[in-house]
Parts: sequence; structure tokens; C-alpha cells
Amino acid sequence: MDDASRTQGWAICIGAGVLAFLFLLGVLNGSYLALAIPVTILTLFVLGLAGWVGYTIATIRVEPASGTSGDPEPDGASDRAA
Repeated sequence: MDDASRTQGWAICIGAGVLAFLFLLGVLNGSYLALAIPVTILTLFVLGLAGWVGYTIATIRVEPASGTSGDPEPDGASDRAA
């Protein structure tokens, strides 16, 4: 791991610590926005992720594997073929 990665890692840790401190400070002061803003961001992120997964599932193209007819075999059919 190079020094740039370690520096970025420490910057993320320090940033998260500062944001956590500001969040707790806002909650202790009784600020409604201290709770509303993070909850809104998290909710929109989760809904966006769910929308992306749904879009991906809805638009994926699946090609049948080569050498198969695409019809499923009845239970036990592969055992009787031998």
C-alpha cells in the first residue's frame, strides 16, 4: 500500500470523526436538522440503490447457454438419460 492510500485513509477517518462530532453537537443542542439531514441523505441513497437494482434487473439481457434448448428438464430426467 502506498503513502497516498494511507493519507486518503487517514483523511476519511478524520473527516468521519469531525462529522460525528458535529452531529452529536447538533443533537445535544436539540437541532431538528441534525437528525433530518442525515436521515434524508441515507433514505435517498437507499431508495436510489433500490431503483438502480430494479432497473438493472428489468433491463438485463440473458442469453441461453450454448448447447441447451432452453427448456428445463423434468425432475430426474438427467438420471434416466444414462
